[in-house]
Amino acid sequence: MMRTPRTLVGGTPAATYPVTFDGRELTAQEGQSVAAVLWSAGILAWRATREGGAPRGAFCGIGACYDCLVTVNGRPNQRACLVPARPGDAVTTQEGIGRAELAV
Repeated sequence: MMRTPRTLVGGTPAATYPVTFDGRELTAQEGQSVAAVLWSAGILAWRATREGGAPRGAFCGIGACYDCLVTVNGRPNQRACLVPARPGDAVTTQEGIGRAELAV
């Protein structure tokens, strides 16, 4: 039997559910943040800087920076590292600064 962290501690897989990212269906596990779901799917960048268009994804992972901004269910400027993924969430690439009335 292959030794993995899960087999060593006797854990069982968490419940899974679908979320979408830019229309692509992804599988989220219970308790994952949006950033963790994206990382699990091999997506490392989901926003571009306003000046220069450099790719951005999770940087600090603790909500101190704003590199991981996404739009979740139509609400822009959500920090993917802090937002828990919920069943059926529609996550989209952050476009610019989002809508002015909701800007950070």
